[in-house]
Amino acid sequence: MLEAQRITVVLPAYNAALTLRRTYDEIPHDIVDDVILTDDASTDETVALARELGIHVVRHERNRGYGGNQKTCYAEALARGADIVIMLHPDYQYSPRLVTAMASMLVSGEYDAVMASRILGKGALRGGMPLYKYVANRGLTLVQNVLLNAKLSEYHSGYRAWTRAVLTRLPLVACSDDFVFDNQMLAQALFYGFRIGEISCPTRYFEEASSINLQRSVVYGLGVLGTSAGFLLHRLGMRRSPLYDR
Repeated sequence: MLEAQRITVVLPAYNAALTLRRTYDEIPHDIVDDVILTDDASTDETVALARELGIHVVRHERNRGYGGNQKTCYAEALARGADIVIMLHPDYQYSPRLVTAMASMLVSGEYDAVMASRILGKGALRGGMPLYKYVANRGLTLVQNVLLNAKLSEYHSGYRAWTRAVLTRLPLVACSDDFVFDNQMLAQALFYGFRIGEISCPTRYFEEASSINLQRSVVYGLGVLGTSAGFLLHRLGMRRSPLYDR
C-alpha cells in the first residue's frame, strides 16, 4: 500500500510464459498488494507459471482480443478492491521497477492517470523500437494532440496507471476489443477532463517481446485517427460517439 491505498498490478497476457517470471520478479512487491494475470486463451504455459508464482489468475476460454482482455483486467481489479491499478505487459518490454513511481504520482492526488512514455528522453530507438514505428508514433501523437487539444509525448504506450475513480467512470464497454482499446481509453480520459501525468520509461524490443506486425500497425493507426476524429466531432456536437457517452 501507499498512503493507505491498495495498489494492484494487472498483467494482460497471451503466450507470455517466456517473460512472465522476469516481469513478476521486478514488480516492487513491498508496495503492491495484488497482482492479477488475465490470460487470453494462451497455448503455452502462461497460466501454470502464473499460478506457480502465486499470481491471481483469470483465464479466458476463448481469445477475446487485447482490448477484451484489458476489460477483464480492470473489472477484476476493481472487484478485488483496488484503489490504484497499474497495467503492465508481462512481456518484459517495459520496466516493472517504475510501478512505485507511477503509483506515487497517483496517490499524491496530483494526477488521475499516469502514462509511462517511451518517447520522453531517448529510450525508444535505443531500446530497439523499429524506425517506422517511431515515426508513426510521432506523427500520430502530433495529430492527436491537435484534435484532442492535449499535449502528451505519446498515446501508444502499453504501460499506464489509473485511479479507481477513472476506471469506474469511463464507459470502457464501448471501447474496441482490439489493440485500439488503449488509445480509445486514453481519449475517453481526456474527454472527461482527467489529469494525465507522464513518466519517462525505457523500452526493450527483443524476440520474446510482443509486437504487432506492419499490417496490424496500419489498422491500429487508422483506428487511432478515427478515435481522434470522433472525439472532435462529439465535442463539437456534430456526431455523437458511444465512446464519450457515459
